[in-house]
Amino acid sequence: MTTMKNFNQKYRHSLSPAIATILAGTLVAGTLDATGASVAYGPIFGKTTVERIFRGIASGVFGNRAMTGGVEMAYYGLLFHYMIALCWTSLYFLIFPYISFWGTQKLAAGLLYGIFVWCMMNLVVLPIVFSRPPSFHFPASLTGVLLLMFLIGLPIAFIVPRYYRHRLAAAFP
Repeated sequence: MTTMKNFNQKYRHSLSPAIATILAGTLVAGTLDATGASVAYGPIFGKTTVERIFRGIASGVFGNRAMTGGVEMAYYGLLFHYMIALCWTSLYFLIFPYISFWGTQKLAAGLLYGIFVWCMMNLVVLPIVFSRPPSFHFPASLTGVLLLMFLIGLPIAFIVPRYYRHRLAAAFP
């Protein structure tokens, strides 16, 4: 008979530490960003609803169908949101060893990475996906930059170094 304790002992190390770190960063940053955007653009600024935020993300793949389709389109948007967070977490994880100050200046690294993510999303990715030139509206852009700095950049910058710290400690006991 398999108990939960036996199950945990058997499968505890089934995920590599690198994948576990990337998934942790993805889940934390993705959840914080989704929550922050939902609160900021919903109740605080009254611009949209949570469902419309995620339908908007899904529209990058499904076009206008995402806005008129069923609620599943919002779920697709949520899935795509986490896939995007996975990409940004993975990128940070991969380049972390090559940028020395990231290991010692996590706060600055996270804030700068959030700005980088905003720039790449708003000046490169979204214009390509939606076939439109980049736009900049100061209040909305400032809100977006701040959300990404604090809710994507910082969590990733504090989670990823744990992997490398443990890896270094294991290499030099």
